[in-house]
Amino acid sequence: MSTSCFDREDETFIVLKNHEDQYSLWPHWKAVPGGWNAVEGVRGDKKTVLDYIESTWTDMRPRSLREWMAAQGLQAPGSAAPSGANPA
Repeated sequence: MSTSCFDREDETFIVLKNHEDQYSLWPHWKAVPGGWNAVEGVRGDKKTVLDYIESTWTDMRPRSLREWMAAQGLQAPGSAAPSGANPA
């Protein structure tokens, strides 16, 4: 039975980020896939890298959706309405 490199406790990971500001952990020795870039200065065991991703990637919406919603004057789900706004 083989185990994935993502399951190994002794693996060293890096953080990848794509053009939509989405994050992924990645084994440090594997080639970075097209469309992704390594985040500088973030490298370590799985817990360290996942802690970084969790604290940094706080809005799961892709960048294009966030920009579109902002252009439409829409709020992110769960965010407070602007002060002075009347709820419908």
